[in-house]
Amino acid sequence: MTHVIVWEFRVREGFERAFEEAYGPRGGWAALFARSPQCLGTALLKDESSPGRYLTLDRWTTAEAFAEFKATHGAAYDDLDAHCAAWTDTEVRIGAWKEL
Repeated sequence: MTHVIVWEFRVREGFERAFEEAYGPRGGWAALFARSPQCLGTALLKDESSPGRYLTLDRWTTAEAFAEFKATHGAAYDDLDAHCAAWTDTEVRIGAWKEL
């Protein structure tokens, strides 16, 4: 069963485009995750009723696959996260889900 990690972001006004480019299907996060064949993709969702609110859905084959990815690529993950942090007011890990 697929392991899905869900994050919620509140993006600062004026930074929406940069955020969408980095977190979108051709952005830096998708490129970083593509280093692992165990990543099944990432999706970016924009709230239609709450400006600046986004969700990301990061899909992995298993929770262990994501842990292995973080162990191998943790520095690059942390660097990209730090680079993108200026664009958001909040970043909350909603949880990890099992896709049925």
